[in-house]
Amino acid sequence: MNEAFRRLRFLLLLTAGCVSFASVANGEFVVQITRGQDNAIPIAVVPFAPPQGAAAPFDVAALVAHDLDGSGRFKTMDRKDMIDQPHTGAEIAFDDWRRLNNDYILVGRLNAVAANRYDIVFWLYNVLTRQPLLGFQISTDTAGLRLASHQLADKVFQAIVGIRGAFATRIAYVSVLGHVPRRTYQLVVADADGANPRVIMQSAQPLMSPAWSPDGTRLAYVSFEDHQPSIYVQVLKSGARRLVSDAAGVNQAPAWSPDGRKLALTLSNRAGNLDIFVLDLATKGLTRITHDPGIDTEPQWSPDGKSLYFTSDRDGGPQVFEKSLARGGRALRLTFAGSYNARPRVSPDGSQLAFVTREHGAYRIATLDLKNHNGMQVLTKGQFDVSPSYAPNGAVILYATRERGRGVLALVSTDGRVQQTLMATVGEVEEPAWGPFRSD
Repeated sequence: MNEAFRRLRFLLLLTAGCVSFASVANGEFVVQITRGQDNAIPIAVVPFAPPQGAAAPFDVAALVAHDLDGSGRFKTMDRKDMIDQPHTGAEIAFDDWRRLNNDYILVGRLNAVAANRYDIVFWLYNVLTRQPLLGFQISTDTAGLRLASHQLADKVFQAIVGIRGAFATRIAYVSVLGHVPRRTYQLVVADADGANPRVIMQSAQPLMSPAWSPDGTRLAYVSFEDHQPSIYVQVLKSGARRLVSDAAGVNQAPAWSPDGRKLALTLSNRAGNLDIFVLDLATKGLTRITHDPGIDTEPQWSPDGKSLYFTSDRDGGPQVFEKSLARGGRALRLTFAGSYNARPRVSPDGSQLAFVTREHGAYRIATLDLKNHNGMQVLTKGQFDVSPSYAPNGAVILYATRERGRGVLALVSTDGRVQQTLMATVGEVEEPAWGPFRSD
């Protein structure tokens, strides 16, 4: 095996997660909580009153309860156990709900204000103190009721837990239809719970490494549609796409700068050596960041844009390094436990790094405290857990794994106490990327 081929194979193993999953894109996900908090917070999400004289076009309370339950931090009361269905604070018999072991209760109504326009009015109460924690109104049309329900769940989550909710965000992932030699690759964007999947790119050749722009309007990704890896940037709203890197050899692992103006990426030279570069999207200028004969790949920006985290085998095996972008900055090795640590992803606040580590022959998701460069913690126990991606609130990590022989997505809280599996109703999925908070 020549050196150039060896390096390309190494990169593909790191970036693709070491295997190829076959999948069907358009199935939604079923959430299975495999581990929740022992002290999950009991809450009653009472069905909202429908518009006067009409049926509700969407069950807002059901989706809110589903979101809260799916987080693993809450235990919502089953509707069949509810002795009453109040819709305002004045209608709540707090002593009764306390006897039913609820700490909180959410009530509300759906008001029709115009043709195809609704106001969701809701109140969140502490059952023990009888005090309101939240009172709010969200206005939307019929098509926006699902998103508005996620936004409502976000507000409840933040009011109780103290962390901004991420139910109204989106994820991207890659799916593959068919079998060798006839496969169709799809890049899919969906709600964070897997609903509303939308194929934004389809190809007969592999698609890899989706990365969200900081404003959530674009995706960068790798496509093999011209039978070699090239990097594209695609606008989600219009579908317009732009080829930004197709140099001879490897073009891989795009990562957006915090200001959305640049991409860090991996390129190769004629000898097959892989290094990290920064591409200015406006000028197309390239700045080389690493100059080591080892394999340097999978860059990730620090939140302040002053340094890059990346995978390198310069010390003999894959490990995570950090390099300052200041002139003359040297790469600092961050991981030392074990012989394999790769695919670094930094938390939104820059305090923690998630990556793939090899433990007892299995690939698992681990984190590292960046403030002290210690405190490595292995969060998962699967055999093949890869491609970590932080939620924009930093509380949860999305990753790809295998469940009963098929590729699925999974989530783990950053303290490891809550774990979930997102089973696609059909097919398999891989390469997840969690998008930023939405501005639309």
